[in-house]
Amino acid sequence: MLNSQKQEKRLTLKHKTLFGSVVLGLIFVGLILLGTSSLLGSTVVAQSTASGKEVVIADFNVPVDAGSAAFMSRVVSTAQSDNAAAIVIEMNTPGGSVSDMLNIISSITDANQSGIPTYTFIVPNGAGASAGSYIAMATNKILMAPGSAIGPSTPIVVGGTELEQNHTQAYFLSYMQSLAQNWGRNSTAVYYMVQADQAFSANDAIDYHVADGSATSLSDALNQLGLSANPQVTVSENLYEQIISALSNATLDGILFLVGIIAIVLDIYHPTIVLSVAGVISISAGLVGAEIIGASLLGLVILVVAAALIIAELKLGHGFALIGGVILGAVGIYFLSFDLQYSPSPITGIVELELGLLVAFGFIVGLYLRWIIGPLRRRRKLTGSEAMIGKTAIAITDLKPKGEVRVLGEMWRAKSASGDIQKGEQVTVKALEGLVVIVEKPQLKEDKTIKVNK
Repeated sequence: MLNSQKQEKRLTLKHKTLFGSVVLGLIFVGLILLGTSSLLGSTVVAQSTASGKEVVIADFNVPVDAGSAAFMSRVVSTAQSDNAAAIVIEMNTPGGSVSDMLNIISSITDANQSGIPTYTFIVPNGAGASAGSYIAMATNKILMAPGSAIGPSTPIVVGGTELEQNHTQAYFLSYMQSLAQNWGRNSTAVYYMVQADQAFSANDAIDYHVADGSATSLSDALNQLGLSANPQVTVSENLYEQIISALSNATLDGILFLVGIIAIVLDIYHPTIVLSVAGVISISAGLVGAEIIGASLLGLVILVVAAALIIAELKLGHGFALIGGVILGAVGIYFLSFDLQYSPSPITGIVELELGLLVAFGFIVGLYLRWIIGPLRRRRKLTGSEAMIGKTAIAITDLKPKGEVRVLGEMWRAKSASGDIQKGEQVTVKALEGLVVIVEKPQLKEDKTIKVNK
């Protein structure tokens, strides 16, 4: 029995070590990535020797989300505090959240009202797509590089009714046309960008006067704008804004929440504290992200039910509750973006692939619990101290009320719960208190046949 317990402990220790190593490895990789991103996201200053007001270059190679909205607010504040000559948005974006797009346009409007013009340069082979096309249209001038494109600009109400979609599209059609008219651009051409999901290449955008000109590079664009002699300050998203951008992804938020729940459940099976800490952080990050995007209540409710099902695995122990919880959680993640406005839609083939991988991960963890952890737990019950409860023991010393007994071939310290017990008497194990077994004399059964004869 002692050998089996030692083997079991060694096996359990191996599993703890394996999980601890995996988690620590993931944390280490995450720290490296965060450190790298912080370096990449820092403000880069490159000033020329020429005199004059500086030009703030906004490196907008990002999606339109809460992080980039905070970033553009900081760009405008920097330009205003430095009394900058202009802001140039170096754009390459796929678009994103409509509400954050409106916040960015509001920042651009503030810049213009304070006397700082804002320009857009869409980089070579880059895009001012979807929500990005509205941001570009709000600026004083749009210059496009060879291979670049602008649009399409159709807004999407995720999961919305046909009426909701029509109302939203009609509003943003009017909004886009007003932005174009404000800077003397072709309102008829932008009609097709919104209503017909039309995108224009650089040449077509210039021909139809959706854009104001072409430039081969940022330096060429600055030269055309009359800003090449001004000092230049390039600003990128900082670490905080990058984190906010990452958490603005509904799919990531849902996955963080579910993986955090699974990590805590696994840590109960493999006590390491590391998994629990990582799980709490992951759950918190997912909930913060859901708050940032204003996630659908329906999606959040489904995720909570899925979490309850995963936690129920601790009681059931067969793995199927966890698998079912992950599948239900994937459905909840799909619904997190419902009723929110995007351009383009966030529900893409990549998102569906991510949810499929999440379900596959749930199956792997569920089967791990069923085929590996389950047998270990059952074996522990059969070979551990719990197996002694109810067994017959022999007193090898007098118990008055303490002494020693032999049970399942092993000697144990014992305490009698039914008076003094003589050496050699049989007793029954009733409980275990630390390293002391509680025993009592067997209950004598009445002889019912004798009672009848009487």
